[in-house]
Amino acid sequence: MAASSCCTLLLLLLVVVVSATWGAEARRNVITHVKGFQGRLPFHLETGYVEVDEPHPHAAAQLFYYFIQSERSPADDPLILWITGGPGCSALSGLLFEIGPLKFDVAGYTEGFPQLFYFQDSWTKVSNVIFLDAPVGTGFSYARDEQGYNVSLTQTGRQLVVFLTKWLADHPEFASNPLYIGGDSYSGYTVPVTALQIANDDDARARLNLKGYLVGNAGTDNKYDTGGKVPFMHGMGLISDEMYEAARSSCRGDYVSTPTNAECANALQAINMATFAVNPVHILEPICGFALREPSSSSSWRRAMPEQQQKMVEQRLGLPVECRDNGYRLSYLWADDPEVRATLGIHEGSIASWSRCTALPLFRHDVESAIPYHAELTQRGYRALVYNGDHDLDMTFVGTQQWIRTLGYDVVTAWRPWYSNRQVAGFTTVYDHNLTFATVKGAGHTAPEYRPKECLDMLDRWTSPGGEL
Repeated sequence: MAASSCCTLLLLLLVVVVSATWGAEARRNVITHVKGFQGRLPFHLETGYVEVDEPHPHAAAQLFYYFIQSERSPADDPLILWITGGPGCSALSGLLFEIGPLKFDVAGYTEGFPQLFYFQDSWTKVSNVIFLDAPVGTGFSYARDEQGYNVSLTQTGRQLVVFLTKWLADHPEFASNPLYIGGDSYSGYTVPVTALQIANDDDARARLNLKGYLVGNAGTDNKYDTGGKVPFMHGMGLISDEMYEAARSSCRGDYVSTPTNAECANALQAINMATFAVNPVHILEPICGFALREPSSSSSWRRAMPEQQQKMVEQRLGLPVECRDNGYRLSYLWADDPEVRATLGIHEGSIASWSRCTALPLFRHDVESAIPYHAELTQRGYRALVYNGDHDLDMTFVGTQQWIRTLGYDVVTAWRPWYSNRQVAGFTTVYDHNLTFATVKGAGHTAPEYRPKECLDMLDRWTSPGGEL
C-alpha cells in the first residue's frame, strides 16, 4: 500500500512537472522548423500571446507576437518592439516583407505551397525584435468578445505598455537591454504615443529600459502628411511647373483643406488627373492591385474569406515578378495553412482568415497630431530616428521635414549624405534633443522593404554607441 502510494505520488509529481514545462513552452512556443522552409531555422524564433486587460477587462484582448533574437549578441543588442502600420497591418508583414529574416521565393513560385528562404539583411542581425500584432484585431491578435475590439489609439498605447511589462517579466534576461519602440506608416502615431505613456508611467519607466524610438515613412499630422504631396510631386517631376504654380498661388500653400475658390479646386483636380495612376507607395514601381482582405460588415467580421475570393487571389499570382503584391498574396496561402497555424501556436477558433492588412471598424483614431509627442519625448532626453523612403508619395519626406521644422530645434549636423557599402544611401540631418532625420535613397513605403541592406546599416549605426549614420 505504501509502495503504491509512493508510486502514485511520483506519477502525480511527474505530471505536474510535465504540465509546468508544457505551460512554459506554450507561453514561449520556440519554433525550430516551419512549413515552407527547408531544414532548421537558422535563428531563434518564438511566438505567443500576452493578455492585456486594458481597457476592457472582460474582453481580455490577446496580443500575438513573434520574437526573434539577435544573431549577433542577444544579451547586449537592443530590444525593439516593432508595430507594423495600418492600423491593422500584421506583424507578420513586418517580419516577412520589411525587417525580418524570412522571405517568400516569389520569383521561383509556380504553384502549390509557397517556399521561404533565409534573408540575411534582417534587422535581427543586430537587434532583438518583438513583432507584435497590434491593435487588437490585427493579424492573429483577438479579443474574447466584440467589445474588446473597441479601442482607441491611446488605449492601444496603454495595452502595449502592459504587453511589454508582462513580456519582460516572462523574459527577464532582456530587461536590461536598451529598449526602442519602432514602427512605420500609421505606427508613426502608435510609436510615440506608446513611448510617451512609458515615459509618463513611473512603474513602467522603472521596469522598461526605454532609450528611444524610431519611425519610418510615418503618419504624423495630416496637415503635413497630405500637405507635402504637391511639392513632392513637383520635385519628382510628376507635375509640371505650371501645374504646381497654379496650385501654389491659388491654394496659398494649403493643399489639405477643402478649396475655398474655384482656381484652387481646378488646380488640385488637374494634379489628381495627372497622377492618379502613379503607384503611391513607390512612384517608380507598377501598380499591380492591392492584397487586402476586407472584413464582413456583420458582427462576425473576422469570418473566413469566400472561396471565390481565395481563387481570385491565387489566379492573380500570375502577375509579373516585379509586382511585389505577389509576395503579399503568397502570405495568405501560408498563414491560413493549418500546419503553419499549429506551428505558430494560434489559438483554435480565434481567427478565421488571416489578413496582412485589414480594416478595424471599431478602432478609434483619437490623436490629431503626433508632433507634441515627439516634442515631449525628445526634450525629455529620449533618442529619435525619423526616416523616409524618398520615393514614397504616401508619406513624403517633404512633409516629414515640414513637421520637424515646427519643433524649432537647432541643427547640430547639417544635411549630408550617409553611406552604405561605400555608396550614398540617403541624406541625413541631426537636430538637437537627439533627433535624427534621414532619407533612404530609392526606397518607398516602407523603406526597409525596398532598401533592406541600407536600412540595416542605418539601424546598426544609429543604435551603436556613436549613434550617427
